Amino acid sequence: MADADILIVGGGAAGAAAASTLRAEGFDGSVVLVGREPDPPYERPPASKSYLQGRSSKEDAYLHPASFWDEHGIDLRTRTSVMKLDPGERVATLSTKEEVSFGKALLATGANVRRLRVDGATLDGIHYLRALANADAIRRDTESADRVVLIGGSYIACEVAASLTTLGKSCTIVAMEDEPLSTGFGTAAGRFFRGVLEAHGVTLATGETLTRFEGPDEGRVERVVCESGREIDCDLVVMGTGAVPDVMLARSAGLEFGDSGGVRCDATLRSSAEHVWAAGDMCEYESQVHGRRLRVEHFEVATAEGAHAARAMLGSSDPYVEVPYFWSDLADWTSLEYVGPATAWDREVVRGSMDDGRFTIFYLDGGRVAGALTVGRSSDLDLARRLMTSGQDVGERADALADPDGEL
Repeated sequence: MADADILIVGGGAAGAAAASTLRAEGFDGSVVLVGREPDPPYERPPASKSYLQGRSSKEDAYLHPASFWDEHGIDLRTRTSVMKLDPGERVATLSTKEEVSFGKALLATGANVRRLRVDGATLDGIHYLRALANADAIRRDTESADRVVLIGGSYIACEVAASLTTLGKSCTIVAMEDEPLSTGFGTAAGRFFRGVLEAHGVTLATGETLTRFEGPDEGRVERVVCESGREIDCDLVVMGTGAVPDVMLARSAGLEFGDSGGVRCDATLRSSAEHVWAAGDMCEYESQVHGRRLRVEHFEVATAEGAHAARAMLGSSDPYVEVPYFWSDLADWTSLEYVGPATAWDREVVRGSMDDGRFTIFYLDGGRVAGALTVGRSSDLDLARRLMTSGQDVGERADALADPDGEL
């Protein structure tokens, strides 16, 4: 049986950040990092952007050079899964049949794509995107495809539509939302992003519900059919239907879960098991900033949570108080940055000009800033973070908040 002072389960952003932080903090014990993918830890955003477009390599996406893991004494196990975790005995069973005893463990198993069960879903040419290998498959398939349909109105669908459009493909987005990206950012922002997408040739079929895919039996997808009866011919489909936290291991280990389906953690990211922490897409923690339990699925958030969990495993009792941040690019057409997440708001205050493509939307809930989206005004996010952390009521100062030249 192998021994690990700290076992990290999951080779994504959270797991990699935890491992590197342990060494940066001076921890010299044994660290085993187990990841099921064939590649070492890498950035996921390029999978729908530069890597998909062929503008960057797989090595460009790696979080560290290949030599990093050995140089820092981190036992990286790729193509390996943890099949069983016993928090009481502190023993993990790997897919290689090897058992690893551990002192402390971090679960950072991420999320899996949400698969739709509709007629025709098993036809060839229908892709999901989560890993670099998925991007490889999509890029190969687009070599003989001209018409691409993207299912979903959020990040993956919009980002992939932008990326494939730059490669000369005709892209159509089919979404239940009335505007793209409006579920998280509201109608006004959605209209702005619609304008960007349409100005570059992307067709939007919004307010539509997917009913089925059509094509010859055991053949290739040829058509997308919506509930309204609308039919869209295609050569390839990319599903942007969201993700669900990967909690199979945590469930079998008997850990407690939160309302969003993630592993329930306290403010330090410790789970219900004394020696087990969680971070990343499957971690639902007690957020002191938001005053509620929170689970966020974004690369930047996973990185910050992984680093915090590492310090907590080393004895820190500090609560995790980072304001979640993420960004997204639509090719080189536009980019957005966001802090939040605002799950509900009753007022939007726009600072700057949406017509000029340089603006920030502050999302207010009961007078308090619950989140902020910016395009071209990154410095406004510092203000948003301060207001979110302080909980200050800014409702009566909304006019000043909207003034792009105002000092607050």
